[in-house]
Amino acid sequence: MDIREIIVVEGKDDTTAIKRAVGADTIETNGSAINEEILRRIEHAQEKRGVIVFTDPDYPGRRIRAIIEERIPHVKHAFLAKNKTIAKNGKGLGIEHANDEDIRQALEHVYTPSEHVQTEEITLDDLMLARLIGHPQSKPRRNRLGEILNIGMTNGKQLHKRLKMFQITPEQFAQAIAQLDQEEQHA
Repeated sequence: MDIREIIVVEGKDDTTAIKRAVGADTIETNGSAINEEILRRIEHAQEKRGVIVFTDPDYPGRRIRAIIEERIPHVKHAFLAKNKTIAKNGKGLGIEHANDEDIRQALEHVYTPSEHVQTEEITLDDLMLARLIGHPQSKPRRNRLGEILNIGMTNGKQLHKRLKMFQITPEQFAQAIAQLDQEEQHA
């Protein structure tokens, strides 16, 4: 599997894992120390070949993703669930710990944000009814929903934004909630 776009990762170990799983070029942000020079390189890469942001599913990874997204709004996004990025010894988390198949699957389910303004199809009321906000089990439900829809971990406000940004339809949302509810019943 060869990837046309340049993949933005946090460090050298992430690059090693990506190159082990697929044919791709990467830009490393050097962790959360993303600076102006790296942002300019990412902008240039976006103009030439396109960019896929593939950062760790933790706070620094989400922060890097937000910084890039604010500066270069139409980059693509790949996500991996937290449980697929935990080191074998349980100490550490990151793309570098994911297996090759999980990396390939994440890159097959890349999302590109829409360029035009979306109408709000999934409302905050829908999120409340689905127990994704304002409920004691909201956080684990949001995390699992992020895995099902391949949109990453979010808080309630971010979830609403990502559903809109990645053009998740009410039908896709309903199917994901049905799957989530069914999994909880069989747990």
